[in-house]
Amino acid sequence: MKLSARNQIKGTVVKIEKGATTSHVSIEISGGVVLMASITNEAVADLALTEGAPAYAVIKASDVMVGVA
Repeated sequence: MKLSARNQIKGTVVKIEKGATTSHVSIEISGGVVLMASITNEAVADLALTEGAPAYAVIKASDVMVGVA
């Protein structure tokens, strides 16, 4: 897989929560940190994602927002 995004983090799918049209996919990376992505159900099927399978979290963003309560 070749991508222009520099932030490609290998991990393991630990949870897939399917909704009506989108799924929340949780990927555990090193140190027990879990990243979550919201993707279409079609993308979950096309990528054949299953819990326990290896996957990459690919982060491509021009902005990062930080908030404080």
